[in-house]
Amino acid sequence: MVSGKVRSTWKQIKNDKLLYLLLVPLMVWYIIFCYLPMGGLTLAFKNFRYDLGLWGSPWVGTEHFRAMFEDQAFWQALKNTLIFAAGKILFIFPIPILLSVILNEISSKKVTKFFQTVFTFPHFITWVVLSGILINFFGTSGVVNGLLGMAGIASISPLSTPAMFRPFIWLSALWKEIGWDSIIYLAAFSSIDPGLYEAASIDGANRFQKMIHISWPGIRGTVCIMLILAVGSLMTNGASFDQVFNLYSAPVYSVADTIDTYVYRGSFGMGMNFGYTTAIGFLKSIINIILITMANKIVTKSGEAGLF
Repeated sequence: MVSGKVRSTWKQIKNDKLLYLLLVPLMVWYIIFCYLPMGGLTLAFKNFRYDLGLWGSPWVGTEHFRAMFEDQAFWQALKNTLIFAAGKILFIFPIPILLSVILNEISSKKVTKFFQTVFTFPHFITWVVLSGILINFFGTSGVVNGLLGMAGIASISPLSTPAMFRPFIWLSALWKEIGWDSIIYLAAFSSIDPGLYEAASIDGANRFQKMIHISWPGIRGTVCIMLILAVGSLMTNGASFDQVFNLYSAPVYSVADTIDTYVYRGSFGMGMNFGYTTAIGFLKSIINIILITMANKIVTKSGEAGLF
C-alpha cells in the first residue's frame, strides 16, 4: 500500500514536472541563504578566532549565554524591542484593516485606486532615503522647527527626545506601510460573494450591518493568518532595523536600542565578539518560535485555520 502511494506521488510529480521545476530556484535560494548559514549558530557556543576559523575555534559551552543574561545593556535592548513590538501589534496592525474596510466601502473604483496608490507609495521608499527626509523635516534644525521658530512656538525634537522617539517610530512606520499592508485585506474582500451583499440589502441591512456580518467574517481568516505572521516576527520586525538604525542617536539609546541594533554595534563596534552576538541572535530566534507557536495555537483554538 505504501509503495502504491509512492508510485502515485512520483507519477503526479512527473505529470507536473514543469511546475515543480519552477520551485528549484526558490529551493536553491533557501538552501544557500537560509539553511547553510545555520551552521554559523555554533558560534554561540564558541570563542571565535580568526586564525582558527569557524570550525576550529574553541568551544566555550554556554559562556556567552551566561554573559548575555548578566548584561544590563542586553536586557534594556530586549525591553525596547518588546515595547516596539507591542506598539506594532496594538497600534499599527489594526489600522490597515480599517483602511481596507473604508476603501472597500467606496463605490467609485477610480477613487479607491487613487487613495490606494497614495497610501501605498511610501512603501517603495527605502528607510535610508526616508530617514533622511524625516531628519530634514523633524530634526533639531529641520523644516518643522524652522517654521515653529518663525511662529514663535517652542521647537520639538522627536528624534532626540526619549519620550517622543517611540511614538515617532510607530507613526512613521504606520505612514510608510499602511497602504501596502491593506492590499492583502482588499484582496480578501474581492473574494467575498457579491450576492451576499445583495441579499443583505434586500433584507434591509444597512452598510454598517453588512460590514459586521459579511465583510468582517469574509476577511477574518486572512486577518488571523497575518496576525500569526506579525507575532512570529515581532523580535525582528517589531521595530525595523533599517528604520531605527537610521533615525536613532546617542540621546535616545535608552529607549531606541533594540536587539538588532545592539547586535550590530556588538558585532562591528564593541570588540567584535561574534560568539556573544550570535548567542543573542539565537535567543531571538527561539523567542520568535515560541511567539508564533503561541499565536497559532490561540488562532486555532478560536476556530480559525492556523499556519500549522
